[in-house]
Amino acid sequence: MSSFTKHGMVFLLVLALLGTGLGLLTEVFSGESEPSTIDAGTDGNGATANTDDTGPLATDTTIPATTTSSSTTTTVAAPRTDVLVDPASFGTPYGTAVAGVLTFRGNPTRSYYGTGPVPQSQPQVLWRYPGSKMCGTSSEYGNVRSWCGTGWTGQPAVFERDGRTWAVFGAYDYKIHFVDAITGQDIIPPFETNDLAKGNVTIDPDGYPLVYAGSRDNHLRVIAFDGTEPRELFSIDARVGDRMHNDDWDAAPLVLNDHLIEGSENSWFYGLKLNRAYAADGTVTVDPQQVFRVQGWDDQLIKDLGSKDPKRVSLEASVSVSGDTAWLNSSGGLVQGWDISSLRTGGGEVTRTFRFWTGDDSDSSIVPDDEGFIYVGAEIDRMTSRSQEVGQMLKLDPRNPDNPIVWSVKTTFRADDGVWTTPIITGNVVIWTTKPGEIYGIDRTTGAVLWTQKINGPALSSPLLVDGVLIQGDGAGILHAYDVSNPSVQPSELWTVQLDGNIESTPVIWKGRIYVGTRGGYFVCIGTP
Repeated sequence: MSSFTKHGMVFLLVLALLGTGLGLLTEVFSGESEPSTIDAGTDGNGATANTDDTGPLATDTTIPATTTSSSTTTTVAAPRTDVLVDPASFGTPYGTAVAGVLTFRGNPTRSYYGTGPVPQSQPQVLWRYPGSKMCGTSSEYGNVRSWCGTGWTGQPAVFERDGRTWAVFGAYDYKIHFVDAITGQDIIPPFETNDLAKGNVTIDPDGYPLVYAGSRDNHLRVIAFDGTEPRELFSIDARVGDRMHNDDWDAAPLVLNDHLIEGSENSWFYGLKLNRAYAADGTVTVDPQQVFRVQGWDDQLIKDLGSKDPKRVSLEASVSVSGDTAWLNSSGGLVQGWDISSLRTGGGEVTRTFRFWTGDDSDSSIVPDDEGFIYVGAEIDRMTSRSQEVGQMLKLDPRNPDNPIVWSVKTTFRADDGVWTTPIITGNVVIWTTKPGEIYGIDRTTGAVLWTQKINGPALSSPLLVDGVLIQGDGAGILHAYDVSNPSVQPSELWTVQLDGNIESTPVIWKGRIYVGTRGGYFVCIGTP
């Protein structure tokens, strides 16, 4: 049984126990954290020095609940309510209010991929959306060109609402689309932005009919979909005078305790109190107020980058949260942990608790597991000595800030290698994909490479795993399915589906159907008729 399945069973059992009114006790011991105004130093190799960051993160102790029947005794840990995200929720859905995959990788720890049954034999494309390609023109480094379909940050949100299954996603035709996931038809008209709508969308996890979505037109928006047409309720502009590099919004926001948190390519990390409500006529409303905005970089990072594009320190990776810690990865290679407990307790002060430098562009989302470790991916772009030293697939222990590397896997040290993808942790195996097109199975404890599987590069689509089946898109437009019921051994391929264009976007599996967009210009549903 996979760790995802185990945690899911525990989650359901906990809900049942709470429904019967059992009393559960939780005792927590917390550590200290540094103030956000202090920049953590590094030693001569770029590793965190102990002059600024203060020691281990909080150590948590939970008193379990025990139930006894005539034949069995079952011990179940209490679900924690003293943190924003219970670490034990790893691998489970993003709450209970809305059924679906609501954000990039499904939940705050970026570790939930959907539901099966996954096709075991050859599936087919059931529908393709829309009738003509989704394309738009945009400028990159001064060069205007046409972009089609969905890209690296284009995972859809797929969820249940009002008796229908919705698929919501941004595309390169400047639009956020709201599609019936069964029929492939528009539920409501698309919402139009002013540039490529390439950011990962997030659906409100508490049941409000809201989508949070970024665009290349500099704006992160809150869009209502409770009527016959989508409505913009709020937007925030990343084109500010103190931005470091860019002004896009690629990452998928998170909503926790009526707060939205998000990193921008302008290199700032934002927290907004949403103040969601309903008006007298029943329409949804928001009244966002900024509660914090902190740097995604520090002076030491700029110094360490030196002449290697020191202002390219964007926050492109989607923020993840476990406990009260938000985890950020950046284009400058700066890994940060921020204590955001104030979003739960009141006030807006946030403090940095962890700092580590990978040495190079690190745009894959951090995955914090249920044991307190984090998994960090890095590209090979700037070709720094630090990147060559620490590797591209890392397991870190934030409780050991002076020497946090538990293990690392180094890819071939050449330009445009390393990883853009977010890993899977299943049982005692970590599954990761490199940009040139290698899937790695890595021992979670030791970091030993157990197996590799070749696919076509560039491999920018993150892997996902449901029902013991690994789904992986590749640069030739092939969607692969592998049997990883035993993830420690070399997987066997179950089937492939050929699509048009590079599969840069990460797919979603919901009720056995697979949803994904490609650079070929279309969004497709794959399944068994």
